[in-house]
Amino acid sequence: MNWLWAIVVGLVLGLIAKAIIPGKQQIPLWLTIILGLGGALLGNWLAGVLGVRHTHGIDWIRHLLQLLGAVVLVALGERVWIGVRGNRRRTG
Repeated sequence: MNWLWAIVVGLVLGLIAKAIIPGKQQIPLWLTIILGLGGALLGNWLAGVLGVRHTHGIDWIRHLLQLLGAVVLVALGERVWIGVRGNRRRTG
């Protein structure tokens, strides 16, 4: 059941990140999920480094760091995706 929860978290964070980034992102849903999940992992790691991973109540700082990680990864992932897809179309 943990893998299903990871997919849901990746989807939600990825979609929120796509909504925050200006313009329309040209990445597929599966990549959105993977990048959102990567953002969650990046945010968890950063929260651990900053010492705010486990707090009393809701971990707002950790959740914001996860979202920030997802925004960064979706923005970078879109650039890479467009670069790879653009080069494939030119050579094919």
